[in-house]
Amino acid sequence: MIKLDGVTKRYGQTAAVDDLSLTLPDDGIYCLLGRNGAGKTTLMKLIAGHIAVTSGSIEVDGNPVSIAKMPEDVMYIEAGAIQFNMKVGDLFKAAAALRPSFDEAFALDMARCFELDIDKRFRKLSLGMKTMVTTTIALANDTEAVLLDEPTLGLDAIMRAQFNTLLFQSYEAHPRLIVVSTHLIDEIAKVAQRLVVIDHGRLLLEAGIDDIDERAYTLSGPADAVTPLLEGLNCIGQTVMGAVMAAQIFDKRITPPAGVTVTNMDLQDFFINLVGGNHE
Repeated sequence: MIKLDGVTKRYGQTAAVDDLSLTLPDDGIYCLLGRNGAGKTTLMKLIAGHIAVTSGSIEVDGNPVSIAKMPEDVMYIEAGAIQFNMKVGDLFKAAAALRPSFDEAFALDMARCFELDIDKRFRKLSLGMKTMVTTTIALANDTEAVLLDEPTLGLDAIMRAQFNTLLFQSYEAHPRLIVVSTHLIDEIAKVAQRLVVIDHGRLLLEAGIDDIDERAYTLSGPADAVTPLLEGLNCIGQTVMGAVMAAQIFDKRITPPAGVTVTNMDLQDFFINLVGGNHE
C-alpha cells in the first residue's frame, strides 16, 4: 500500500506537488495522468524516496519514506533510463546476482516474446529495445510496487502495443502495485485498472476505469434543452455552437428527453475536459 498525506514538494516558490493526499491500497495497474509540468515525475520520485518532501508524509506498506530510508519494495524507472553497456543476457544475470528473487526465467521469456537479442550490447539497441530491456528488468524484480515514468516515450505504435502486452503479462505473473505515467491515454486504458489524475501538483481524481466509463458521457442537443439538464450534475466541459450545445458530464447517468442524445466519452476526451474544463 502507498499512502501520501498532505504531501508538498517545493522548488523555491514553485509547488511541484501541492498538499496532495492519496492512498493506493491494492495491487493493480494504475495510470498516472497529467499535463506536462503537472508533477507526475516529482510525485514518483517522492514515493521512491529519491527526493525529500517539503511537508507531509509518505508511507509504503506502513513504513515511512525518506531519502535516508528509501523503500526497498519500490522500483522506480524514469524515462530514458540507461543500463551498463553489457549484453542483454548478462544484464539479466547481473540483476539476478544483485537480487536473488529476480525472475530471470520471466525476463528471458519476455526477451524471446519481444525478439530482444540477448547477445547484443545495450548501447547497440534501438531506443524502443532499450526501453523494453529496462522495463523487463524492472518488472522481473519481486518488488511490491513498480513506478514507470513515461516508459513508452519515443516508441512507435508497434512497440507501444508490445509494451502494454509486457505490462499485462508481468502483472498476470506477478500481481503487485504498478503505476505508469503516460500521455498516451487510450492505449494504456487497455491494461490499466485505475486512473490517477493530477494537475498543478494537486490530485483531481482517483477512480476505476470501469467507473469512469459508466459516469463519463456527453449530452448533445439544443442548448435550451440541454442547459436545464445540467442542474445538479458535475459538468466538466461545454461546447456551444449556435443553438446547439454539447456538455461533458462526469456524474450519474440520466435519461434525457427527446431531442437530446447521450454518447460515451472516451478517456482522452474525459482527461482533456477534466483538466481543462470547469470541474468540481
